[in-house]
Amino acid sequence: MPQRTDDLRAARRRFLGGAALAGTAVAASAVSRVALAAVPEAVSQDTAATAAPLQPGTGRPYNPVVTLNGWTLPWRMNGGVKEFHLVAEPVVREMAPGMKAHLWGYNGQSPGPTIEVVGGDRVRIYVTNRLPEHTSIHWHGQRLPNGMDGVSGLTQPAIQPGKTFVYEFVARRPGTFMYHPHADEMTQMAMGMHGMWITHPRDPKRTPGYQSVQRDFCFLLNAFDIEPGSATPKIMTMTEFNLWAWNSRVFPGIDSLNVRRGDRVRIRVGNLTMTNHPIHLHGHEFVVAGTDGGWTPPGSRWPEVTTDIAVGQMRAVEFVADEEGDWAFHCHKSHHTMNAMGHDVPTMIGVDHRGIAAKMGQLIPDYMVMGERGMADMAEMPMPLPDNTLPMMTGKGPFGSVEMGGMFSVLKVRRDQPHGDHRDPGWFAHPPGTRAHEVGAPLPEPVRQGAAGGSVMPPGQPPQPTELRARKPGAGGHAGH
Repeated sequence: MPQRTDDLRAARRRFLGGAALAGTAVAASAVSRVALAAVPEAVSQDTAATAAPLQPGTGRPYNPVVTLNGWTLPWRMNGGVKEFHLVAEPVVREMAPGMKAHLWGYNGQSPGPTIEVVGGDRVRIYVTNRLPEHTSIHWHGQRLPNGMDGVSGLTQPAIQPGKTFVYEFVARRPGTFMYHPHADEMTQMAMGMHGMWITHPRDPKRTPGYQSVQRDFCFLLNAFDIEPGSATPKIMTMTEFNLWAWNSRVFPGIDSLNVRRGDRVRIRVGNLTMTNHPIHLHGHEFVVAGTDGGWTPPGSRWPEVTTDIAVGQMRAVEFVADEEGDWAFHCHKSHHTMNAMGHDVPTMIGVDHRGIAAKMGQLIPDYMVMGERGMADMAEMPMPLPDNTLPMMTGKGPFGSVEMGGMFSVLKVRRDQPHGDHRDPGWFAHPPGTRAHEVGAPLPEPVRQGAAGGSVMPPGQPPQPTELRARKPGAGGHAGH
């Protein structure tokens, strides 16, 4: 983490040291050759590690977010305007150790970097297109002039390959937002083009519904259909995705969320998949403190442990991390916590195919019995995989296989986690007597109920046999049965 922080600071110094703009653009339009000389430098990252929060060195102060397996895009101030530079381009994203995907994204990453501003900021975002086709950017959830909304053909011309457009508007309301293309969405979003936008409140104490927190995380939900052995997503998939991801990472490649006991924690989640996701946290209750429309009134909140996030929605949940431990945090759709090799596997529970397995082993040395006792075997036994793919369930915990994949991570709560330190503290040491353990003594057989079930409304008398008679067409009145 320290080296990562130094890299970001160095990149930011280079970014802030760029030349000042010669003029101010006021519409989403192609940038001239003269203006291109003044476009701020584009900062790029190629690592999937979670970056330390980027502390604001210029502009209004705010409490920065931590992007899970991502980073915040640096900016420069020019005449009181925050200037950013996004580059839409093909990228290579490591989804977990052992698998890389050929995606499209921004500034070397998919998702693109998080943009952080403060309510009332005037922002200017340069967007350069290095894709093989045209694109645009829609600022999902923002209040802005219609010509800045980023819908190609409707509010602006598409950004052609090699061209740079500029968007400029005032961040009018605080909240959690997203950005993504509004041009050839089926291709570009399926290829991983999206990012998060956070607008912090200008005056937190006077913002209705907003409460300051010690840890503020954010990430996007996304999904891909990448056949085992391949590296490029299938873009026309509607429902049968095989890699369910947080910020284009799947477990065990998703970093943990590391907090100090007693911290008030906020987790912001945006959904750009094609289905809803019930996001569930173990060990704590939370409230939905923010939605697409802004911060929710405190009187409208209720405690829960799972919140369903629909397509195109954003949710900010908040809680006090007052229970120490390693707490699971995941989507509660079971097939969303599997990786690619777990899809389309036949159910073989209870099938004795030892004889077949022995014969197959003579022909195929690496042949493996598939799920004879359940699918946990697949996480325990080594299995040869195609190049560039992942087993369906993986990840090692302190007590063995976690048997998870996809949308799964861990909230790590520690009493001695330093303030502002987001490094992984390692596995939790359970105090004596607080961990489930095996019972040594043999147990008696359980008492079982063997009676058959009855009917809520039994008939008054036993049913009588019924004879069915059918008349054939054209049978001349003769019936058959």
